[in-house]
Amino acid sequence: MSVSGVVAAPVSVWGPGTAPPGSDALFSAWMQGFVDRAAGAGWSRAQIEAVFQGLQPDPRVIAADSRQPELSKPIGDYIKGVVADSRIAEGRSRRDANPWLAATSAEYGVPAEILVAIWGVESSFGRIQGDMDVIRSLATLAAEGRRKDWAEGQLLAALRILFTAQASREQLKGSWAGAMGQTQFTPEDYLSFAVDGDGDGRRDIWGSANDALSSAANFLQRKAAWRRGEACTREVVLPASFDYGLAEGVKQPWAVWRGLGLRPASAPLYGPIVDEPAQLLLPSGWTGPAFLAFPNHFAIRAYNNSTSYALAVDLLGQRIGGAAPLTRPWPDDLPISRSDRIAAQESLQRMGYDVGAVDGVLGLKTRQAARGWQKTRGLPADGYLSYALIQQLKTEGGVSASVPPPPPPER
Repeated sequence: MSVSGVVAAPVSVWGPGTAPPGSDALFSAWMQGFVDRAAGAGWSRAQIEAVFQGLQPDPRVIAADSRQPELSKPIGDYIKGVVADSRIAEGRSRRDANPWLAATSAEYGVPAEILVAIWGVESSFGRIQGDMDVIRSLATLAAEGRRKDWAEGQLLAALRILFTAQASREQLKGSWAGAMGQTQFTPEDYLSFAVDGDGDGRRDIWGSANDALSSAANFLQRKAAWRRGEACTREVVLPASFDYGLAEGVKQPWAVWRGLGLRPASAPLYGPIVDEPAQLLLPSGWTGPAFLAFPNHFAIRAYNNSTSYALAVDLLGQRIGGAAPLTRPWPDDLPISRSDRIAAQESLQRMGYDVGAVDGVLGLKTRQAARGWQKTRGLPADGYLSYALIQQLKTEGGVSASVPPPPPPER
């Protein structure tokens, strides 16, 4: 489902920004080839050509697909923005106002609060679903070339939805990457996992909250192997002198973590801690909250392959369900500029650490490299690169990307 998790080819035929002169010709050439392939798959050429009549590439899609944020928001700021008092209150109100949620939760085994949290994060409870033509967006991505195979597969699914009258062209609106409805399904996931929750004979993830949330529950159960009655993540307290290098490492049963001195920070909400392999997460480093991520955390990441997303959904769901706030607050970190992120990777690389691509994305390989560097300096090896640590890295690595600290986030 997650469009953010799609594996991309390395080169775009158009490059970043808006579509340059001549891109219409490239789009037309791609479209003719796609119509031939789609017609060969069994669709009427006249039907397909009617859908593409007058269609042009959308420069907003190209810009969004190639955009890299200049400033990287700290995960704590992102989660605090998601798990806001106003969203918690509205989530509780939406849960209580939709009694069918209890039956949906019982059928699929996914807590109603998790479904409501996904609803809130994905579309602000149905208010913001995206207003871009899904056919045009996916066609633009396919012709642009960076996600051609994925986009063409999604486009064929969108055509199937259209040609089998499961939705009208006017309904096929969504995000720039083709995610649709109140729970932002891709067309392929709509075909595979959307369900008729309200029993009216249609799978209307745009207009029916029941259909949308029942479809999300079906996705989590069938595709993501949601485990009934088990927690997603649990905040834990770490002992003094803990080896922070164990974060994002091998998944271990609770009995092993308990033997290392970890203890739960609060009482369980969705279910007891089970003796299943769990991964330790320190998303904002050793000074922030610590979590054990159980199988259901990774089920949410099948929906959107992002640690911050999965944590935000689970923590919002827990607060909607009545859980207390985290016992350890998120640190007040500064945002990191893209030039500083690249400089940190270059510095680690110069010192012999493998960071993968030097692209300004502080992914797992970069964090593993940072842990190695932190250990050699006697620092807590949590892999978290704060603004201050990046400045130290730049000095040691001899990378002169002098950037003044960004202003602190507004409160």
